Amino acid sequence: MGRAVVAEAQRRGHYTTVTTRPTSSRTRNGVDDGAPNERTVGSTAEIDLRSHDGLAESLAGVDTVIHLAATKEGDFHSQFAGTVVGTENLLSAMTTAGVRNLVAISTFSVYDYMSIGAGHIVDERSPIDRNPALRDEYARTKLVQEQLYRDFSDAGNQVVILRPGMIYGPNNLWHALLGSDVGSRFLRVGANATLPLTYVANCAEAIVLASELISQPDSNLAGETINVVDDNLPTQDRYATEVAARIDTPPTVTVPWPVMNAVASSIKAVNRHLLGGRAKFPGLFVPDRLHARFKPLRYTNARAKRLLNWSPRFTLIEAIDASVEAEELARASTTGGGNS
Repeated sequence: MGRAVVAEAQRRGHYTTVTTRPTSSRTRNGVDDGAPNERTVGSTAEIDLRSHDGLAESLAGVDTVIHLAATKEGDFHSQFAGTVVGTENLLSAMTTAGVRNLVAISTFSVYDYMSIGAGHIVDERSPIDRNPALRDEYARTKLVQEQLYRDFSDAGNQVVILRPGMIYGPNNLWHALLGSDVGSRFLRVGANATLPLTYVANCAEAIVLASELISQPDSNLAGETINVVDDNLPTQDRYATEVAARIDTPPTVTVPWPVMNAVASSIKAVNRHLLGGRAKFPGLFVPDRLHARFKPLRYTNARAKRLLNWSPRFTLIEAIDASVEAEELARASTTGGGNS
């Protein structure tokens, strides 16, 4: 996502300052990609957000910060350090540097899916999870991060929170909203549920548009929360079929949503009544996590279109085809081969 946002910002003529982890390469994070001229290439600072070192200095001359960084792997303490502590340090550095405009990237993971009925619309008014103890580490830390964004807004800063759905694209076509690996098979849950997808380039454009608008005097985006999903969202079955027609996918077994939900609910009841809730089970068998990934719901991007004047440029098929082409080019480059 970071690479796509930098490339889109440069395409639109913005001078970019990019902070990367010390282990990230300059090119991989997009600083050298897609820039129309040297004026927009910008600079790179290798920063560890878990430390204050160099953060405020890296913000010199910056008008608006787009905060994409989060830790998605590891235990709770690792993700808390990367997501929550990193955000605390960044917001402190913004205050020190006098930077007041923030485009804060959150996630659909913050919603309270257990309280949203099947078939209902998830929009910006939907409740967020206030008791996420049974959710995964990513959801729990992103909820804390969102509260930090709101506190920064309450302190008089210009903040817009964007919540993308599942971001798909090169190297992330077969993703967690389809199911999970179970032994030698991939277990898909449900088939007819609508997937809250946004193609990486479509999402990047929405984020850059938000950064342009939030920096304007008396911006009407300040304090807003906006969901980002594409148009004409596919069902899980349609999406999986289109992807499988283009790339190798694992052998799958599909379990209907009502069956999987009943199994997970039964396991939860047995765990609570007989085991005191102490037993640990894979996420597929934890209702709070199962509902967050597979519950059949509906989604809207009306607010993003109205407030950002945004419309997704790439259709589902165009996005999948572009992703497959990008993956093939990357493999050819790595192996030294050419186009077939």
